[in-house]
Amino acid sequence: MAVSTPTRESLVATIKETIEAKNVELLHVQFVDIEGTLKHVTVTAEQIDQVVDGKVMFDGSSITGFTPINESDLYLDPDLTTFAVLPWTEQEGYSEARFLCSVKKPDGSDFDGDPRNVLKKTVKRAADQGYSISVGPELEFFLFKTDENGQPTLDTQDVGGYFEPSPKDLGEKVRLEIYKALKMMGFTIEASHHEVAIGQHEINFKYADALGSADAATTYKWVVKTVAQQFGYHATFMPKPLAGENGSGMHVNISLFDTEKQENAFYDASNELGLSEKAYQFIAGLMDNVKDFVAVTNPLVNSYKRLVPGYEAPCYIAWSASNRSALVRIPATRGAGTRVEIRCPDPSANPYFAFAIIAAAGLDGVDSELTVSPATNADIFHMSEEELEARGIENLPTSLEAALERFKTGEIGRKTFGEHAFGEYVALKKAECDDFRLAVTDWEVATYQSKF
Repeated sequence: MAVSTPTRESLVATIKETIEAKNVELLHVQFVDIEGTLKHVTVTAEQIDQVVDGKVMFDGSSITGFTPINESDLYLDPDLTTFAVLPWTEQEGYSEARFLCSVKKPDGSDFDGDPRNVLKKTVKRAADQGYSISVGPELEFFLFKTDENGQPTLDTQDVGGYFEPSPKDLGEKVRLEIYKALKMMGFTIEASHHEVAIGQHEINFKYADALGSADAATTYKWVVKTVAQQFGYHATFMPKPLAGENGSGMHVNISLFDTEKQENAFYDASNELGLSEKAYQFIAGLMDNVKDFVAVTNPLVNSYKRLVPGYEAPCYIAWSASNRSALVRIPATRGAGTRVEIRCPDPSANPYFAFAIIAAAGLDGVDSELTVSPATNADIFHMSEEELEARGIENLPTSLEAALERFKTGEIGRKTFGEHAFGEYVALKKAECDDFRLAVTDWEVATYQSKF
C-alpha cells in the first residue's frame, strides 16, 4: 500500500506539538553559503509561525557568494521535513531545534545563488525526464586533540588502524555519541568504524533522495564537529590533514529511479554485469565530464594532496565493476540497490553543489547516449606511465588551479550552477589559488633557506 505524504498542515501541527512536548525555546533557521558552510539565524519558539511561513529575513550581502549590499534582503524558506530537536541541547524543561532552508528573494522566487536551489534545479531536470535521484555519500573525518586554548593540533586522539576496536580506537566513544545524536535527529545509521589512517573515522547513514542526502551530509558534518568538541577534540573534514597518511574522501553512491516503471533505471538482469544501458551512459557522462567538475567535488588546494597514487584515492579516470583503484566503481549489490559510486569527491565539498554536478554529468551521458570506454579491472595504482598511456587512462587535474581552469572553460559548471553561482564560485576559488600561490610554506623554508 502506498504511503501518503504528510500535508503541510499536518507537518506544522506535528512540529508545534514537538516544540511544546520538548520545551523547545530556540529555533535555529539554517542555510549554507557557497562553500557549504552552515549558517543560521536563531529566533524564539514563539516565532514558529513566522519561521514556517518563510518570513525570517537576513542580510545576504554578508554571506560569501550571495548578494550585493543594494540587494541584500533575502528570506529563509524552511523545509519542514528537516525540523529536528538538537539532542545536545536537551535539559530539564529546555531544548533547541533547527530547520534547514532554501533561500528566497523578496518577490518569493528562488535565489539562484543558494546551493540548495542549485541542487533543486538538477532534481527537477531529472524529474522532467522521469527520474528521481538517490544519493548515498560516505564522509570520512579526522579527530585531533585541541590545545589549552581549544585550538586544533595535529596530534590524533588514537593510533588505531582500519576497523580496529578499542583500546586502540580511542574514538569509539566519540563515534557512539555521534551515532546517538544522529539517530535522535532521524538518521538511519548503517555502519561506524575506524578508518585506515590514525585518528580517522567514518559513520555511514542511509541513502536518500538527492536533496535529502545533501541536507543529511550538511547536518552530519555539523553534528560530528559539535559532539567531538564536547570530548575536547576537533573533528575536521579537511581532505589531507596529515602528510604520509590516507586522506579523507566522500565517496558518492548515486542511482536513478524510473518513476513511471517504478524500478531502478540502472539495473538489467540480462546484462553480464547487471547494468542497464542507461547505467553505462551515466558512467560515460561522469567519465566525460569529471575533469570539468572536479573543482567542485574537490574544492580546496589541499584536495589535490589527497588525489595522488599510493593512498587509496583515485586519481586516474577509469571505471570498473569492482576495482577500488578506479575513479568510478559499481558496488556488488544488484536489483533495487544497483548504483554507481564515484570515489574522487572529498568531504570539504559543498554537498548541494557536488551532488548537483555529479548528477548533471551523468544525466548528460544519458541524454547524449554516450558510449562508455572499456572497464579497467587491473590495479591502476601499480601501472607504469607507459601502461596507463597505452590503455588511454588519463589523470585528474593535479591542482586546484588546473581544475578551476577546466571548470571555467567547460560547459557543465555554468549549465548546472547558473550564471550567479558559477561566477561567484569561480571568483572564490581563484582567490584561494592566488592566496596559496603567494604563501611561503614551511616546506619551502626548510628546503631552500639554507641551501641558497
